[in-house]
Amino acid sequence: MFEKIVLASGNAGKLKEFARLFAERGSEILPQSQFDTPECPEPHPTFLENALAKARHAARHSGLPALADDSGICADALGGAPGIHSARYAGEHPKSDAANNAKLAADLAGKADKSCYYVCVLVLVRHPDDPQPVVAEGIWRGQWKNTPAGEHGFGYDPHFYLREHGCTAAELDPDIKNRESHRAQALRELMKKIEAL
Repeated sequence: MFEKIVLASGNAGKLKEFARLFAERGSEILPQSQFDTPECPEPHPTFLENALAKARHAARHSGLPALADDSGICADALGGAPGIHSARYAGEHPKSDAANNAKLAADLAGKADKSCYYVCVLVLVRHPDDPQPVVAEGIWRGQWKNTPAGEHGFGYDPHFYLREHGCTAAELDPDIKNRESHRAQALRELMKKIEAL
């Protein structure tokens, strides 16, 4: 396992989640801001390509192995939107969870199909030009719920209803979320692949 890994993200929620999950495995997760890493462009049409670009970018600036995730929510009735645009769905200035949620609620308002799913693609590179990045993916299925509920989580979690738990992801016990979420699934797969290196 790697002693230190830089996380290619400025998202405080993700940093907290990854730091906790990796600490159990003896790895320290450092934010890319510690290395004055500028934001990486994400011009690609897929979660995988954007995650890979971010991981290489963070490794180049930090000199450390880097982990990037690209994740988002996809609504079936919208052909997978917002998808890679989840963080900026309602626009860039300012970027806001509340505005993103309001836009997705409006876009789904007239749709009978409220099924949606979170996607997480994780990419770990040992160095910027790693020819064999470690890639893992997780998918977490739920239903869009118009009325937000819950205090935990971030992003679209207050609207992401999990039928099997009878609550939203934001109401779910954080320990259960850390076992079942798209990010947790991807991380389990990533760990298996890292251990096999």
